[in-house]
Amino acid sequence: MFTRTVAVIILLLIGTIAYVRLAPSPAERWHVSPTPAGPGDYPEAGGFRAVRRITAPRDEVMAAVEQIAKATPRTHLLAGRAAAGMMTFLTRSRIMGFPDYTTIAIVDDTLIIYGRLRFGWSDVGVNRARVESWLDALGPLTEPL
Repeated sequence: MFTRTVAVIILLLIGTIAYVRLAPSPAERWHVSPTPAGPGDYPEAGGFRAVRRITAPRDEVMAAVEQIAKATPRTHLLAGRAAAGMMTFLTRSRIMGFPDYTTIAIVDDTLIIYGRLRFGWSDVGVNRARVESWLDALGPLTEPL
């Protein structure tokens, strides 16, 4: 009986890991315009949104963010284009492959970077860290808070 229970638990664990790694990421679900707000940082359960005023032309800022995002390990473009003013990237965690989605949009003179998780309730701060590192890499293209 104990052996059977352990086997069932192991199979459930393997199935969960496989689902997390193999579940589709439909662009229409994740590539949505983030809610604009005044400049600031907006933490939330499982995510983080940063809003900054841009100090350079929109195309220049979007191209820079695209390069920064594509240079991030385990990150690829899920949907959108820099020229369109909105892109969504998928980043997977190193060991378990948990997906996080980061949408970048420019609305008027405001850059919005919104990172959020797909599974679970807490991202242990990884979305905030990613968003802040991308903002740091942008340097003078945005106004600091």
